[in-house]
Amino acid sequence: MDLINSTPYKISKAEDPFYIVKEEIQDSIDKLQASFHQWERIPPGTGEQVHLTKDLLASCESIDWQVDELDKAISVAARDPSWYGIDEVELESRRKWTTNARIQVADVKKAVGAGKENDGSASVIASESDRQTLLIKQQDEELDELSASVQRIGGVGLTIHEELIAQKILDELGTEMDSTKNQMDFVQRKMAIVMKAAGAKGQIMIIIFFLVLFIILFILVFFT
Repeated sequence: MDLINSTPYKISKAEDPFYIVKEEIQDSIDKLQASFHQWERIPPGTGEQVHLTKDLLASCESIDWQVDELDKAISVAARDPSWYGIDEVELESRRKWTTNARIQVADVKKAVGAGKENDGSASVIASESDRQTLLIKQQDEELDELSASVQRIGGVGLTIHEELIAQKILDELGTEMDSTKNQMDFVQRKMAIVMKAAGAKGQIMIIIFFLVLFIILFILVFFT
């Protein structure tokens, strides 16, 4: 009985824990590859790709952990292969498979990681570009407001200038009117004295003379 218990028991691949775990890991790798190909077809920077990127990286970490555990089991079996019913050829085959599994996962992780960094750089560049565009737009708006303010100030200055010129003209016209009025008063007084001293005929001649004189003075004042 002790001899039977101490004798190693050779199990089939269907019963071997290594092949059971290997099949599960390979299934996970196949799903990882399918998801990765889907990821490659999605436009970069979209919400769908960002979500799938997180899922892919999480799957890579999970598969790496499972392969690590399988490698530990291989190392244990390598201490006494005959006890587990395997030989060095089988051990080497198992090691090659875990190595190949790691390479497949590493390739996906590298590609997805690079894409994630590029998306991050693109986002930074897009953000900086948007900031520069907004800054230029704000500067243009400020220049437009400044230009409008200058135009308003210029219009006010022009109006004040025109009003000053008009006021000056009115003042000069008022002065000329006062001078003309004084001259007219003087002429009227002289006419009254002369007409009083002259007769009726003389008064008519004097009126005609002064009327002509008034017309000449009016022309000289307003048309020269």
